[in-house]
Amino acid sequence: MTVDPEADPKPERGGAYDYRGGVRPEYAPERDGDPDPGEIVWAWVPYQEDPNVGKDRPIVLVGHALDADGDFVAFMLSSKDRTGYPGWIAIGAGAWDGEHRQSWVRVDRPLAISGDAVRREGAGLTPEQFQAVAQQAVEVFEGHGTIGA
Repeated sequence: MTVDPEADPKPERGGAYDYRGGVRPEYAPERDGDPDPGEIVWAWVPYQEDPNVGKDRPIVLVGHALDADGDFVAFMLSSKDRTGYPGWIAIGAGAWDGEHRQSWVRVDRPLAISGDAVRREGAGLTPEQFQAVAQQAVEVFEGHGTIGA
């Protein structure tokens, strides 16, 4: 599939989109119904193979995008065991999953999303969980000029 580099990366239907820019990491979860950095929220995320197809899934907001006009930077979550998978880190269980299953965050595929495209607020990460995600994201993208203020 060929992607037009000049095309708007935001999906027509709304939702997350692949992002390769800077981020200002921030931990500021608030249970106020609005998306905030440090929270897990639900949104439509496109598949890498075909950005016109995707699914609703949990994502963790890690801060504000420096290159995307107020959008958040986020990473996908999965409750499928990703132990040993490159680019995935375990963050434990939390209130974002009704069954309190262990979760993994994919830090090698940064996404951006507008606050309006978030479907619902889930729960906040602990400061330790957030720090682990932010630290790993910086390590993965260090030298690429894509993560960091």
